[in-house]
Amino acid sequence: MSLKPQPVRKKESRLLRRLDERLEIAPMARKALAKIFPDHWSFMLGEIAMYSFIILVATGVYLALFFEPGSSLRIYHGEYPPMHGLPKSAAFVSTVELSWDVRGGLLLRQAHHWAAHIFVGAIVLHMCRIFFTGMFRKPRGINWAVGLTMLILAIFNGFAGYSLPDDLLSGTGLHIFNSISLSVPVLGAWLTFLVFGGEFPGDYILERLYALHIFLVPALIAGLLAVHMAILIKQKHSHFSGPGHRDSNVVGSRVWPSYALRSFALLCAVAAVVFVAGGIAQINPVWVWGDFDAATITSPSVADWYILWVEGGLRLFPPADLFVFGHLIPTQFWAGALFPLLTFVALYFWPVIERRFTGDRAAHHIAGRPRDFPVRTAIGVMALTFYAMLLVAGSQELIVQWTGAPIGTVRATLRAVTLGLPLVTGTLAYLLTRSLRRSDAEGLLSLSREDVAHAGKEPSEEDGEREERIAPARAPAVAAADRELSRSATAPAQQSPEGDS
Repeated sequence: MSLKPQPVRKKESRLLRRLDERLEIAPMARKALAKIFPDHWSFMLGEIAMYSFIILVATGVYLALFFEPGSSLRIYHGEYPPMHGLPKSAAFVSTVELSWDVRGGLLLRQAHHWAAHIFVGAIVLHMCRIFFTGMFRKPRGINWAVGLTMLILAIFNGFAGYSLPDDLLSGTGLHIFNSISLSVPVLGAWLTFLVFGGEFPGDYILERLYALHIFLVPALIAGLLAVHMAILIKQKHSHFSGPGHRDSNVVGSRVWPSYALRSFALLCAVAAVVFVAGGIAQINPVWVWGDFDAATITSPSVADWYILWVEGGLRLFPPADLFVFGHLIPTQFWAGALFPLLTFVALYFWPVIERRFTGDRAAHHIAGRPRDFPVRTAIGVMALTFYAMLLVAGSQELIVQWTGAPIGTVRATLRAVTLGLPLVTGTLAYLLTRSLRRSDAEGLLSLSREDVAHAGKEPSEEDGEREERIAPARAPAVAAADRELSRSATAPAQQSPEGDS
């Protein structure tokens, strides 16, 4: 019997027409598929973060089918011989079972952990691109705050998932968190009792972290991701300067088919990296650490990198126990609570701070080059160097183990380098960006020694105050001339029409 495809196509076409009559999908679909996205590779960092989040959700659903949170005792009867027949917490036993007894469990568990690292790392790199190109300025300040909030939630959810197995390493991290929360003046003891359900380690912390980790925080991240994309679509993408690139258009590839195929290939590449790493690169072997015991601390112990900078601050901050109005404020508060809080507050208010110093209140859709903003670039490089050194400081026990040097010497050296190296890298970044700007060289390798020396000696008479400000506004006459030049240029890539959002 032969099949006649024509009636089937008519039926499908009729169904689609009826659906379009009620929902008016066709105009929205045509507009969405015709949208232009920039071709520069750096714009894919945000997509890497989004695809890592999708992998996190997919692998997390599988792990949730077998994981049992809680500190109640269970007897292990699985395939790992050293633990057979021993009573351990339900969380630890189910984690070991996932690793040794569930088919594909170890692969998905490790892939989930690697995806979390890539997720946070991609967000950090994405925000670095936005910072150094000035794309947090008007009208994108709201999206900067949305992205920063997603970063905070990603860090918290990573820490929550890292703590769930109830092994000795994650228990050490919770112990540090307990000390930081107790250090908060006045409210610390109440907050700790509320979070842990009693004195550390408490009876409910794992169940509460589990609920936050798999329900509340992922839902918040997904909601913020939707808001982030909606704002991006409304405001249209930024793009780098070039022939035909204007504030009123976007030059790049259409969503369908070219950009969609490239984006799908990126999704496959991210998934391949995550699962290859999960299959061949061991991460967090909890059966090696053993279950958590409040009286036992692992040494050397190193937290995941996205929280390690806080631990580095705790290790390097000098003793500073103070009494304020009769309340003890211990050292842990300054380095573990106040310092991270000030870090993110400064990031939230950076667009306001820069606008205050530069007076630049214009809307910007063309991404700037770091060389055009030497002061901002220098500040960004200093900050990255400082926090990178805190990551190193968080691993000081490993440094002591590898080098055999006394811990006091290692700590003193790390303190000096953490304070001094950012000044060196910031100064170097400032000189190099000014050299690139004045010489108009293609890159750092094209700079000559005379270019760098010229940047260091001249006080910027030609540029006036423009080079001394963080993000100077472009003069209206120059901007108008650039627009006329752009209109006369022939763009090799596809362009969105004027005003396309």
